[in-house]
Amino acid sequence: MPSHRYSGAHERVEVPATEHRWADRRIGVAPLWVPVDLRDGNQALAEPMDPQRKRRFFELMVAMGYKEIEVGYPSASQTDLDFVRLIAESDIAPDDVTIVVFTPARRDLIERTVASIRGITNPVVIHLYTATAPIWRETVLRKDRDELRNLILAGGRDVLELAGHLSNVRFQFSPEVFNLTEPDYVLEVCDAMTELWDASPERPVILNLPATVEIATPNVYADQIEHMDRHLARRDSVILSVHPHNDRGTGIACAELAVLAGAQRVEGCLFGNGERTGNVDLATLALNLHAQGVDPMIDFSDIDEVRRTVEHCNRLEVHPRHPYVGDLVHTAFSGTHQDAIRKGLAEHRARAAAEGRSPRDVDWRVPYLPIDPADIGRSYDAVIRVNSQSGKGGIVYLLEEEYGLELPRLLEIDLSRHVQEHADRSGGEVSAESLWDVLHRAYLADGEVGDRFALVACDTADGDEGSRTRIVLALDGVEYRTEHAGVGPVEALGAALHELGADVDVLSLHQTSVGAGNDVEALTFVEYRRRGESAWAGGRDRSVLRASVVAVLAAANRLAAVPDPPGGDGHEQMRRTTQEEADR
Repeated sequence: MPSHRYSGAHERVEVPATEHRWADRRIGVAPLWVPVDLRDGNQALAEPMDPQRKRRFFELMVAMGYKEIEVGYPSASQTDLDFVRLIAESDIAPDDVTIVVFTPARRDLIERTVASIRGITNPVVIHLYTATAPIWRETVLRKDRDELRNLILAGGRDVLELAGHLSNVRFQFSPEVFNLTEPDYVLEVCDAMTELWDASPERPVILNLPATVEIATPNVYADQIEHMDRHLARRDSVILSVHPHNDRGTGIACAELAVLAGAQRVEGCLFGNGERTGNVDLATLALNLHAQGVDPMIDFSDIDEVRRTVEHCNRLEVHPRHPYVGDLVHTAFSGTHQDAIRKGLAEHRARAAAEGRSPRDVDWRVPYLPIDPADIGRSYDAVIRVNSQSGKGGIVYLLEEEYGLELPRLLEIDLSRHVQEHADRSGGEVSAESLWDVLHRAYLADGEVGDRFALVACDTADGDEGSRTRIVLALDGVEYRTEHAGVGPVEALGAALHELGADVDVLSLHQTSVGAGNDVEALTFVEYRRRGESAWAGGRDRSVLRASVVAVLAAANRLAAVPDPPGGDGHEQMRRTTQEEADR
């Protein structure tokens, strides 16, 4: 790579020396969030928002609790101008929402901007910007430091002349490309603006310091913000704001460190839309605070609806791996992750039950899930999904959640082999329904072509001499009737099979159920010995006893299809094998 063509941040701008106080701080309260989707985000869209989409987006942000919203660039776009006028002439903006309008430092454009807000009774911020970095001064604006300072102050005077008398209006200045501007120059310009606008605690000025093109590691931006925080004049009359972009993929970190360094306000877009790699993502920033126990003061309790609205308005899809909102961000395919999540969710529910509280109220500490998906309106349906990379933990979780099945550990191990074979063949994701089909084929299929044994009848009657169980079996189509005194149906079936030359060595029996309410059915799995190894068969019926009988009969048919080899008892070897697998 021709990396020699590029300079590091320290070669491009003087990075001020600071005490790095930000490194020892923690974020304890949310900053003021300012979504700029309707202006900065909108100008990055291939198809900018029409009035209907802008209004829907604005109403979403109001409903979520944003109290300051940049609504447009009225001097640059008729659509933006019309939308500002809609706010002025309707009640779509609640009284406590501050409206921000954006303008460059040019008198005719400032005049049009001030005209656009006429009649708005909400608090209003007029946001004036000018690029200040050397390459912009020299190449784009063709002005030296003094000339550019004079241009900025002229724009500030125009804003003051045209809107200074409006009691609901405050002012904001952005030295665009702040992060590439000399520290002494940006301080000089910012202090001149707060003096011109007579910043006071009662009418503070917003100084917004953008990382317009991200060029350094986040600690450098934090140092730059801390330098401004500590050296600005009228600091108690300034709201220090940041506007990080994501060119290096570290916009979130830049914003968080900037807040630690003294920033009180963060501009960005929902899910990070914006030019190039986008503006900093306000949703991720807010939910990062939530995950640290800090209330973000914004409502993301139905994040899927937020995403649907943003996708509709931007006509851009949110990536499935996008933090918090992506379709797959709470999903585990890996077997070890699935096992940890399944156990963590079980522990969470058990702890809530033990404390007599709702699972929504107890501390969240489930492995691999930074927050409870329910906090943002997500269900647990997609938390664990199965493919060829998955293990028994994911399989068991899906069967538990979808069908209520509780399987013994050795059966989990055996079932995972069948699922792995199915996943390898299909090459895709395995749904809960597909898992049920695999389980059914592996253990529950009965009446198959080639089965030697079929249960014709099984009933138990009590008499004077105790209970008697009648078994009617068909062996290769020929019926055999036997009666057994003093034993239950399972033992009676075992004896009947023995009389027909088929011994089923049942090692364990496990009963569970499938379904819910009136549709519940019993499900029995038997572990039996086949050719010296452990094997499983199952039965399903409304009756628990009949399900057990069907399971034993399924084992007999499997043994008849693959009989034990002559000689030797593989029982001990089988026991060792199953115990080793259980340990693994």
